[in-house]
Amino acid sequence: MFSPLALTQALPFLPLAQGDIDYQTERRGESGLIPALLAEPTTKVVLTRAGRIAVPKGQGAIVDYENVHMRLATLPGAYVGAELAAHPQAVAMFLGGYGGERDEHVIAVDITRVEPAADATRPNVPDSAGNGADDAFDEQPDVSAAAASRPSLLEQAVRRFDWVDLRGFAPHASAREAGQATNAITLSIWHNRQRFCPTCGAPVTTAMGGWAQRCTSETDGNRLLFPRVEPAVITAIVDGEDRLLLQHNKAWKDARLYSVSAGFVEAGENLEHAARREALEEVGLKLGEVRYLGSQPWPFPASLMMAFKAHALTTDVHVDGEETVTARWVTRDEYTAELVSGRMVAPGKATIARYMIEEWYGREL
Repeated sequence: MFSPLALTQALPFLPLAQGDIDYQTERRGESGLIPALLAEPTTKVVLTRAGRIAVPKGQGAIVDYENVHMRLATLPGAYVGAELAAHPQAVAMFLGGYGGERDEHVIAVDITRVEPAADATRPNVPDSAGNGADDAFDEQPDVSAAAASRPSLLEQAVRRFDWVDLRGFAPHASAREAGQATNAITLSIWHNRQRFCPTCGAPVTTAMGGWAQRCTSETDGNRLLFPRVEPAVITAIVDGEDRLLLQHNKAWKDARLYSVSAGFVEAGENLEHAARREALEEVGLKLGEVRYLGSQPWPFPASLMMAFKAHALTTDVHVDGEETVTARWVTRDEYTAELVSGRMVAPGKATIARYMIEEWYGREL
């Protein structure tokens, strides 16, 4: 008998799994690493805020367009060093470098806790004060009273740039910048969600170039804390006729959105068991062969999605009614008709689910 998984291919492209940066993990413990890198002319800085990434003004309006290119808003490292000293609530994270002739390094700075300027487009300075586009990047410090009252670069950044969700940015960005954005947002979300030691409750400080935190309690040993990753499985289920099971989750606002089975891994559970358990819980199906397809981070807030394709041993669907409200088998022709009519819409371009469905479908959606 021909297995419906026989021609299954590993997913060749995933939008949040494109990063090519060298993390340079051996440098994370260096004393004064970030100030030293910011002083280098080839270092660039990207900004995050409230789980979003900064892009040039105007690009936030094109997130939903099909064939557009987006890029990160970047600042020269030399202008950010003094800003970090003035804004200790900002969090700097060393993403890594690329080597080569330029020896470029990338640092992300999260400004979630930096208060925005009252009006960054009209600084509260006298009319005679210079207010050109490059004023905030003046290499020569201006110690006049007017300059002292001018909002800082990080304070202005809230309104100077657009801020977009990773799901909107990654499908329109280069592989390199999509990778940078994924790392930056993942780390920044963790720093904003964990501000105290989960063991003793003491405040934490940033450590290891932003990839860790250190507990400030000496009685607790000043323990080093690392980001937690929440593993989740997502499974494209096919039957003996190579039909795909599509389901609609109760939490999804768009009633037309149909995707594949997904859920978190339980404590002490392996991935294949999780895939089989979720299928049984959500749609009442028993799975046979399970084959790995690929993985990508999903920092909303801290998931890692592991994708599988599985053969259903049973086809009688029984939805749980709590998470999954409806599910149905579709052939490729039936799915095409549903998409064309608008009765179904596919998962977004940043999701691993979309590429899993495309692997079965045989072409791009």
